Amino acid sequence: MSVIAMIETQRPCADIALQLHAVEKAITQAKRTLIHDHIDHCLDTAMAGAGGDEAPATTEFKAIAKYL
Repeated sequence: MSVIAMIETQRPCADIALQLHAVEKAITQAKRTLIHDHIDHCLDTAMAGAGGDEAPATTEFKAIAKYL
């Protein structure tokens, strides 16, 4: 049941808060997984092909790291 439906059907506030907490944790975990995947694949590839010029890879890492 969605949070909107829970509110509309007047479910207890504790149930809604628990559902919102679960959604927040799921989003946080998805974000963390995305960033780790980016580091493992995209950044490693960029660093391997940088040929000494790591600026584009580090710039991209800084851009994505602000979401940690």
